[in-house]
Amino acid sequence: MTPVQRIEYEPAPQLPPARASGEAPVFIDLPRPRHDAGAPLLSALARRRSTRDYADTPIALDTLGELLWAANGINRAETDGHTAPSAQAFNEIDIYVALPLGVYRYEPEFDRLALKHAVDARNMTGYQDFVGKAPLDLVYVLRGSQVLSTPRQQRELFAGIAAGAICQNVSLYCASEGLATVVRGWINHRLLADVLRLNEDELPILAQTVGKPAA
Repeated sequence: MTPVQRIEYEPAPQLPPARASGEAPVFIDLPRPRHDAGAPLLSALARRRSTRDYADTPIALDTLGELLWAANGINRAETDGHTAPSAQAFNEIDIYVALPLGVYRYEPEFDRLALKHAVDARNMTGYQDFVGKAPLDLVYVLRGSQVLSTPRQQRELFAGIAAGAICQNVSLYCASEGLATVVRGWINHRLLADVLRLNEDELPILAQTVGKPAA
């Protein structure tokens, strides 16, 4: 039997959120994506991998807009259809974006980011020693009120599938555009909920780091 490879990293100390760098506008309008851009799908699949070493280069606004649209943007305006599947079209996963200038919630229906908290919370999105060093951390949040009509076990299953599809969309976009990313499940749910300013029915379930790979 092949031995399981151990991933080596040091746990980062759990520090409070840092002061935001720069002024945080209430809304950030995102550019529309280039639907004809990027590498072919099979090339992106061949390049897809998890990376834990990042450069501190900022993410351009055009790239951020395309990344979030690929994650779970609206691709069929006539039916409000999204790029990621969702059971019964619940669309119960919200994407929170931790940037140096603040924490934002992605609003795909408006192609924009809405400010939730003007702090740099990147280091709060996980325990690994590389968390907070990359320019962008995404947090996938289950909006429980959206799925109250389904049994609890089914709720959790559907949410996990939807979040996984979003993660893969982000991973393929990153592979297509030469960005680095890794999905992370080792998070402090309570502290993260506080710093994201979540309601009682909202639960962070996964995080994903994105940035340019270190040289």
